[in-house]
Formats: sequence, structure tokens, C-alpha cells
Amino acid sequence: MPSSEVAVLAALSAGMCSAAVVDAASRRIPNSVCATTAATGVIFAASGISGISLASSMLGMTLGFLLMVPGYVFGSTGAGDVKLFAAAGSLLGSGRILPAFLFVAIAGGALAVGVAWHRGRLTRTMKRTAWLCGSPVQARAAIESAQEHNRFPYGPAIAVGCVMAALIPLL
Repeated sequence: MPSSEVAVLAALSAGMCSAAVVDAASRRIPNSVCATTAATGVIFAASGISGISLASSMLGMTLGFLLMVPGYVFGSTGAGDVKLFAAAGSLLGSGRILPAFLFVAIAGGALAVGVAWHRGRLTRTMKRTAWLCGSPVQARAAIESAQEHNRFPYGPAIAVGCVMAALIPLL
């Protein structure tokens, strides 16, 4: 693995893992972690450390933001999740942000199934998933409902997906 990829992987792992740990403990992702990760990505690109161009870093950050905004609008992710994935885009670049998004979605789905199983709600969750997909207007209220107890920290899924995208070479 080239030293540029090692540097990116180290910075990405540090930012993502610290965000995941804090999110799991407090259900919040600190702005300082997102800003530091994003700044590191931009600095690495501008100085040539990351092996991607500054334009790719900025585009990766923008795409990361845009890919996560719909989840925030529908209430399935928080603003910290959006900022964290955008920050990861600055390190991953435009070429790896889409695979990262797919890995995050897979990790998030696995995490959701695990949380539902742990809470004894797996069958109910699976039945209601189809309803939520068919009723997007009602989805936000159902997701945010306090009595449903269906929210969980998404930072760990973002961390796993982004690190996987950094580890798997582009085809």
C-alpha cells in the first residue's frame, strides 16, 4: 500500500472511529471531529499527501454531503451524520465516495437489523419497513416517534463503510 493511502487510511480511521465512539456513547457527532477530518482531507489533497487532487477532495466532500441530505430530510439520519460523511468525502475523494455510500448503507442495514433483534423487534421492524417505503410522507413521523424506540447511532455504520471504501481498491 503506497504511503499516501496509508496516510489517508490513518486520518480517515482516526476521524471515523472517534466519531463512532462518541456517537455510540452520546448519540451526537461533535462538529470538531467533522471539521478536523474535513480540514485534514483538504490539506492532504492540497499538499499532495493523499494522492487525489484538491478538486477531487472538494467534490468528494460535496457529494458526501448531498448523498446524506435526503436521509436527514426524512429524519433517518442526524445532521452530524451528514457532516461526518461529507468530511470523509474530503479524504476519499470523488472516486471513492459513491462506493463508500454503498458500504455505509450495507453497514447501516446490518446495524439496524442487529439493533432490532437486540430490542426484540426484528419481526415488527421487517413488517413496517415495507410500509415506510410505501408512505414517505408518514415515514418521518414514524421514524422520529419517541414511543417507537427505533433510533440508533449511525456513526459506527459511517465509520465501517468509509474505512471499507478506503481499503478496497478501485476497479
